[in-house]
Amino acid sequence: MSIWNKLKKDVLDGPLGAVLNAAQKKVDEISEAVSERMSARKDATKQIAFTTAVIVLGAKMAKADGVVTRDEVDAFKQVFQVEAAAAKGVARVFNIAKKDAHGFEPYARQVARLFREQPAVLEQLIDALFHIAKADNQYHPGEKAFLEKVGEIFGFDRRTFLRIEAKHTVAGADDPYRVLGVAAYAPDEEVRAAYLTLVREHHPDTLMAQGLPEEFVEQANTRMAKINAAWDAVAKDRGLD
Repeated sequence: MSIWNKLKKDVLDGPLGAVLNAAQKKVDEISEAVSERMSARKDATKQIAFTTAVIVLGAKMAKADGVVTRDEVDAFKQVFQVEAAAAKGVARVFNIAKKDAHGFEPYARQVARLFREQPAVLEQLIDALFHIAKADNQYHPGEKAFLEKVGEIFGFDRRTFLRIEAKHTVAGADDPYRVLGVAAYAPDEEVRAAYLTLVREHHPDTLMAQGLPEEFVEQANTRMAKINAAWDAVAKDRGLD
């Protein structure tokens, strides 16, 4: 069963859907109902929690600059391809979550707890949020503040956040050293080690083994390509094998 069908069965048509239909509560209050329902499901909990966080954080990311644009909605659909059977439920949660940018912290904390030993999976999620943020070709201060707070909750230090940001912003997208998270003056050994660490931690197979739903592997492949491209540029410039 795909993660979208699991989500529809266990969350959208379960306690979360019931809460939404019955009371239209604030999204940050809903996380308690979701957590209680998922607490006994060890195998599916991580994937469902990740996917739920994706929907809510994605919607609130889109609202962080004050308005949700069609480009941002399309970006959400590009990154998170939803099966037809779950589309209505996902849209329902997204539409409620996008009403304002507040209330995202419980979801960020929940997924941070579940993946505290797999930071590369958390980076996959924040990469997706960056994809939504840049969809309208603007990097609004509200979006930056939102992403910095999510990064803080995920446990990313400043250097790690800047490396992630560099892959998505105009200022850093073409800087291979920022993508690799090293200084331009770093010795060859340090640059190579940083690259190999990123490859090891962010390989799609590794991420899936750590709980990343298979529906999100395409985004992981895109990130891996950026890491490899950055290394190729540095290696060529330095004459490395």
